[in-house]
Amino acid sequence: MDPEALARAIAAAGSRGVHGVQRGPVSITQATELGTVHDLPALHALTTVARAHGLPVHMDGARFANALVRLGCTPAEMTWKAGVDVLSFGGTKNGLMAVEAVVMFDPATAWAFELRRKRAAHLFSKHRFLAAQMTAYLDSGLWLDLAARANAQADRLAAGLAARGIGLAAPVGANMVFARLPRDTDARLRAAGAQYIQWDSPTDATAPVTARLVCDWSTPDAAIDAFLGTLND
Repeated sequence: MDPEALARAIAAAGSRGVHGVQRGPVSITQATELGTVHDLPALHALTTVARAHGLPVHMDGARFANALVRLGCTPAEMTWKAGVDVLSFGGTKNGLMAVEAVVMFDPATAWAFELRRKRAAHLFSKHRFLAAQMTAYLDSGLWLDLAARANAQADRLAAGLAARGIGLAAPVGANMVFARLPRDTDARLRAAGAQYIQWDSPTDATAPVTARLVCDWSTPDAAIDAFLGTLND
């Protein structure tokens, strides 16, 4: 997200009065859908724009741990110290089963959030089973170990692709690799049984396609080597 573009978007959103959609929170995805990471200066620049317009800041942290490990900073530095008001703290994409948490950095807003959860019928009678996962996740730094492993596997995959002349659509900031595959390479991989999401749909039949490749804490070296090995055939 670009601070100047954000400022323009905020200004445009407030220009129609009652006839337009009203401004809401600025939501920053960390890491982004392209696997990139906002560094700390970038976060500060974005939250400064939001503050200048009186808007709160939400961080979508579905891959929060991956971004944190990549930046090598503290959770505080990447959230409230950077001007973030609310964090969606993800666990599902880092080893947990359907478990997420919401962290409110202003206690005064927490009660209103609880009421909204109740109104949306999101109070689970057996919530302790979800909380137990989160406790184990945070104890002894497990959440950071899992993220570090996933990031390392993505780096391994990206390095292997680069060694074989395969370019990337975006820098690897977390555990996702967006590879620009020539059409014949894409066809060879799929024929060998590889499965991945094609991220784009170029109209030019000869243009490369972008493959979204995701590594997690359990991705074995052998799987990456097998994938890369197909490119050698």
